[in-house]
Amino acid sequence: MNFKRFAKQATVVTLSTAILLGAGESLTYAKETDSRDHNESYGISHITRSDMHKMIEQQGDSRYTVPQFDESKIKNIPSAKGYDELGNLIDLDVWDTWPLQNADGTVANYNGYQIVFGLAGDPDRGWDTFIYMFYKKIGDTGIDSWKNAGRVFKDTDKFKSDDPVLRNQAEEWSGSATLTEDGKVRLFYTNRHGWDPAHNFYGKQTLTTAQINVSEQGSNTLKVDGIEDHKSIFDGDEKFYQTVEQAFGNGDYSDNHTLRDPHYIEENGHKYLVFEANTGTETGYQGEESLFNKAYYGGSDVFFQNEKSKLLQSPKKDLAQISNGALGIIEINDDYTLKSVMKPLVASNTVTDEIERPNIFKKDGKWYLFTSSRGSKMTIDGIDNEDIYLLGYVSDSLTGPYKPLNKTGLVLHHDLDPYDVTWNYAHFAIPQEGSDNTVVTSYMTNRGYFEEHKSTFAPSFQLNINGDKTSVVENSILEQGQVTIK
Repeated sequence: MNFKRFAKQATVVTLSTAILLGAGESLTYAKETDSRDHNESYGISHITRSDMHKMIEQQGDSRYTVPQFDESKIKNIPSAKGYDELGNLIDLDVWDTWPLQNADGTVANYNGYQIVFGLAGDPDRGWDTFIYMFYKKIGDTGIDSWKNAGRVFKDTDKFKSDDPVLRNQAEEWSGSATLTEDGKVRLFYTNRHGWDPAHNFYGKQTLTTAQINVSEQGSNTLKVDGIEDHKSIFDGDEKFYQTVEQAFGNGDYSDNHTLRDPHYIEENGHKYLVFEANTGTETGYQGEESLFNKAYYGGSDVFFQNEKSKLLQSPKKDLAQISNGALGIIEINDDYTLKSVMKPLVASNTVTDEIERPNIFKKDGKWYLFTSSRGSKMTIDGIDNEDIYLLGYVSDSLTGPYKPLNKTGLVLHHDLDPYDVTWNYAHFAIPQEGSDNTVVTSYMTNRGYFEEHKSTFAPSFQLNINGDKTSVVENSILEQGQVTIK
């Protein structure tokens, strides 16, 4: 926005004096109050612009820095094999992964095995994105111990029900998996439609579930024996969570719509999914009005006015006004159908549209909520395209309010060159029974960037949680893909 034009719109102009700089000097700010200024939290917690600016000052602190890994020791997953379009056996990229977990978030023991689900595909075909099942015997270590049971779903599985959303599935995106009380494997994932606006396909994302039947075939071999109860759960409601029609229905495709990555949890006999989304019309929707909401800025009145003034003149203004990321929550019934839609736990209005891979668990009576995000999707000066984050929040209640861990929300950061083999993303903190340390998994090496190096399990490492503080445990690097400390 042109500054002179903005100044004419201001209804009040005041001067406020900032902190003394020393030697008798002081800095004076022009603080402008616009008639559109307001302060509305919508009853949810926010990732604020103030916290993000303070976060920059914490970058480089070893407590919050992803460990450095030895490139020479990084291996592709030997069992990650698949087929290209011509039926040739190829090495697959493997990126987002999640373990089969107990209801409390700890890694499940499936008849003596640990199971990890992950997205995998042909490095030369970006749209080849499907869920595979990897497994190993408990006690085995090293990346060589992981075996591949292949794709979880057959191409025909989506047609076996009367679900109209499911039958148009083009890709399978991230989620979570839980071992039920009766010993069944229940998978939650994202059904992603194709992108073909001419035929009303806009990459719709839908939270989806299925029971995965797993059997042991001979010695040390697991097999996917088909699926049951495959169905859609939720794809937005407009009021609390943006739908794909809201995002793209007017023919403008500049928005970054998200409704994915369902993470299953239980509390007091109730079942929930926490997921990545965007806010709806009743929880702080996108638009220019959002740039005048102090709740999204945090900090003092002086910070609000100065940051707002900068943002209104910034080339990032257009992106900021459509940035309305959210970590959402729904309650589901015992049969895994939708029970109720609840307000988001955390939102990131004006900061970013994309807070991914939510991960939440209860520890010592508090709920810990984590999310991955990229600087390339953010609107904060001083954060650039190479900044990678794991953000974290803590609450005494599942539904909040959530406060940032480490005062700002910064849990992990790195700014590696995307062409560095050890580049890593999608950090996932796994609680460990009887320990204050979690095991952090992630994937390493960008998809399709190298001929020899495929996206693979990154070396895991430990992250300590102590109340509202976290820190990377020194010298705690584990094997690639390791999900437990022992």
